Amino acid sequence: MQNDAVKLNNNSRREFLMQGSILAGGLIAAPLLSKANYFSGSDDVIKIVLIGCGGRGTGAAMQALLSKQNVKLVAMADAFRNNLDNCFNQLTSDDMAESSGGRGAIKTKIDVPEERKFTGFDGYLKAIPLADVVLLATPPGFRPIHFEEAIKQGKHVFMEKPVATDPAGIQKVLAAAAIAKEKKLNVVVGLQRHYQNSYRELFKRKDIIGDITSAQAWWDNDGVWVRQRKAGQTEMEYQMRNWYYFNWLCGDHITEQHVHNIDAVNWFKESYPVKAQGMGGRQVRKGKDHGEIFDHHYVEFTYADGSILNSQCRHIPGTISKVDELLIGTKGKIQCGAANITDHKGKLLYQFDRKTENNPYQTEHDELFAAIAKGEYKFADAENGAKSTMSSILGRLATYTGQIIEWDKAINSGMNIMPKKYEWDAMPPVMPNADGYYACATPGITKYF
Repeated sequence: MQNDAVKLNNNSRREFLMQGSILAGGLIAAPLLSKANYFSGSDDVIKIVLIGCGGRGTGAAMQALLSKQNVKLVAMADAFRNNLDNCFNQLTSDDMAESSGGRGAIKTKIDVPEERKFTGFDGYLKAIPLADVVLLATPPGFRPIHFEEAIKQGKHVFMEKPVATDPAGIQKVLAAAAIAKEKKLNVVVGLQRHYQNSYRELFKRKDIIGDITSAQAWWDNDGVWVRQRKAGQTEMEYQMRNWYYFNWLCGDHITEQHVHNIDAVNWFKESYPVKAQGMGGRQVRKGKDHGEIFDHHYVEFTYADGSILNSQCRHIPGTISKVDELLIGTKGKIQCGAANITDHKGKLLYQFDRKTENNPYQTEHDELFAAIAKGEYKFADAENGAKSTMSSILGRLATYTGQIIEWDKAINSGMNIMPKKYEWDAMPPVMPNADGYYACATPGITKYF
């Protein structure tokens, strides 16, 4: 979501970048604040740090560096050194100009010596003080603590979706989002449909279909990678490497992926579901290397006005693939994938011109960094990111239990599925049994509150 731009009284971009750090008060001492600015060769350089150096982190860093602003990557952090090295090597590759769409080489915008490459669970604490803007792209279970720290230290933020994996994490993000607004820190969340031209144009015209009475959403495909257990790995390292299959890290694919579609419906509805019920399970993807998550979910989300979102996501090879949203109103329907609006008889009322489509992954960075360079406070995505993520968690709790799950009860439940401590030899929240299998939710038996 975008707020109206607010011009700062002081035209200094540097002062804007640092105002949040000043407001952070006693969290960081003055010497650390001074250290955070040591790299600024000139006032117009926007320093970025990357937290989470996997595929999505590499992409986010590339897109930030390809923005038209004077940005420089000054630090990187990841739990694993090989992830950091792979990311760094890709970003500094001579082939990057070609792979980045011809927008020019980005290696000249990278200054990350060994002493600013941080690994381990606490790497983010060492990287964040060096930034003006923090890019958060770790597995989503870590997003709440990383976002909280970035906001405490007065940094602008780009963070990938989803923004949490449990209600306790959602509450942490919402609290930090409120502080970000007070400090006028720009926050963009990687729910990129909000930055895609076709969706923006459809949203502008959504009143053509009248009141939205129902919707459908799909994220159906074959699934994702599996990373086999290796000799010598602790259980914590194995789960971190294979993070997609553990709820504390991923939130299940209804949260990690399907959140995009649920968020799009929430956006057009301009509201969030009040309850959910549904079904799901492990039909195909149920081996030792598939952790604890389901391979299919079907959820009926109900909004306060009584309208229904029928939502489905599936990871089963050999089945149809579909990623899309459909909104049905009293006067017509919006087909997001086709980027058109029709009446109920199929008459075309609006068709988006595909020649004007953009790359939303790039646009979200272009617009974020343009606002920062101009000294504008324009983006406050965190609250919506948290509530759309909570919507997906609501669906997961419904499919896992087979019960009706109410929003208010769930978000205020205090449910926390994260580890008690972050160490390589610590026990994760879920452990395999003697046969190597992980306990999974059983609808009708599993209960949360």
